[in-house]
Amino acid sequence: MNNVQKLIDELANRNLTIGSVESFTGGLFAKVITDVSGASQVYKGSIVAYSPEVKVNVVGIPQEYIDEHGVVSYEVCQQMAIKGQKLLGVDVCVAFTGNAGPAVCEEGTEVGTCYMSIVYHGQAWPIPLKLEMERNTLKQYCVEAVISTVLSIITQSK
Repeated sequence: MNNVQKLIDELANRNLTIGSVESFTGGLFAKVITDVSGASQVYKGSIVAYSPEVKVNVVGIPQEYIDEHGVVSYEVCQQMAIKGQKLLGVDVCVAFTGNAGPAVCEEGTEVGTCYMSIVYHGQAWPIPLKLEMERNTLKQYCVEAVISTVLSIITQSK
């Protein structure tokens, strides 16, 4: 059994829901989860906030916050997860922001810089990574890392 199926089963067994706010992954987390039978029991939805404007106008992150920390930052990613949890009405929310390339971002963020955040039970878990991988491999790696981490968090919680 792969980690995605395990995660869906654990969430269902615990009567928990999950959702995502994705930037550089472009909805990949949503796709990976919803490709598995039974996902509809636990997965409520996703907001793909690829542009800063969507992060501000849909997710509700203040422009000043993005200006201060940068769109690719742990601080913005954490806010994406916190605000996404409320918007989607889920127990667990995951968020992704990063630069998968091919070029350095306007704000100077290097290719391969990624931030993920998981919010559950009033706590936030950061997953910062700096990896040298091909664009799609990087996105897949980050989604798998979050799935494994969420699985670990919920199986260790009471």
